[in-house]
Amino acid sequence: MMGLIKGMGVTLKTMTKKKVTHKYPDEPIPMPDRFRGIQHLDPDQCIVCNQCARVCPTDCISLTGHKHPEKRGKVLDTFDINFEICILCDLCTEVCPTEAIVMTHQFELASYSRDDLYKNLEWLHQNNSGIRSENNVNARGVKKK
Repeated sequence: MMGLIKGMGVTLKTMTKKKVTHKYPDEPIPMPDRFRGIQHLDPDQCIVCNQCARVCPTDCISLTGHKHPEKRGKVLDTFDINFEICILCDLCTEVCPTEAIVMTHQFELASYSRDDLYKNLEWLHQNNSGIRSENNVNARGVKKK
């Protein structure tokens, strides 16, 4: 009986406090600045160094490229991420020397099919909304376009 009275006391106290829930689908949730969401890829900056694929602890990144016919270096052909096993650890963005891959604030990947969680070069390039503010500034502190 005493447990019931204590429980009702807690319920009555919290009824008068301000609500902290969000109307999630209708109103976007404000994310902290250091939130690690889904990656964005800029294929023009990628030099196909394969460091992101090597450092990935889950081996969810695969990329291929070919030698540029006129210039020195390589051109990116394919870039695939398997978000079924990606843990969004941010290691791929840390090792990228050209900052071709960066994290965003996007986090919605819900799907009814596992096949939909394999994302390719085009999808990753179009995922450019909500790029973290620290990724919009280059090494000299100048805001990127």
